[in-house]
Amino acid sequence: VQLVESGGGLVQPGGSLRLSCAASGFTFSSSTMRWFRQAPGKQRELVAVITSGGSTNYADSAKGRFTISRDNAKNTVYLQMNSLKPEDTAVYYCNFGGLGYDFWGQGTQVTVST
Repeated sequence: VQLVESGGGLVQPGGSLRLSCAASGFTFSSSTMRWFRQAPGKQRELVAVITSGGSTNYADSAKGRFTISRDNAKNTVYLQMNSLKPEDTAVYYCNFGGLGYDFWGQGTQVTVST
């Protein structure tokens, strides 16, 4: 299993970024995918989830600003982040996991600052 995140960077407050996670080594189209983030000094937290059927769920902090989506033809999951705030600064991780297994990407840094 391999998960490779990209798309992070430095953005001003109010700006947007789209993160991508390219997946390989498992049946992506039938898998639930998640985005987590970890800010300095804080625990890793779940940001968004998308099921194989396309159902989504978001942390309260992400609702109305972030959108998770997937392209099964490209084995890629996305996180569109709008109206970014300084408190969104974190390393963002893609996750594929379930009972007895848990895989993570290397993470991509998102910094929201002037």
